Amino acid sequence: MGFSDAVRTCLGKYATFSGRASRSEYWWFYLFTFLVFFALTILDMVAFGYNPEDPTSYPKLVLIGLVAIFLPMLSAAIRRLHDTDRSGWWYLIGLVPIVGGIVLLIFLILKGTEGANRFGPDPLGSDAHGIFD
Repeated sequence: MGFSDAVRTCLGKYATFSGRASRSEYWWFYLFTFLVFFALTILDMVAFGYNPEDPTSYPKLVLIGLVAIFLPMLSAAIRRLHDTDRSGWWYLIGLVPIVGGIVLLIFLILKGTEGANRFGPDPLGSDAHGIFD
């Protein structure tokens, strides 16, 4: 799956927490969100004079972007965990300081289970009905 396909899929499944997401789908979408927030941060600095060192200044456009992209990013991460045959509740392990974030990152990097699992068909395999081929 390419960059534009991943972005289109993840935004199309805005709040779909069921199913599975391949590594490429998740990481391309993650790159998209990084680039969006990078651009919004620059726009905040230029348009509103946002200064990260000033406590009275806050990133207006970044906050709007965060509200808009929170659910698609969360649902993509949960579908990615489903691909590794883990419940979406494992996402909460990221709340554990330091170690939790590392464990979650490893789960998101791991290769998904081959073939169908309890969360659905393999997004890369032949049982995916050609959706992600």
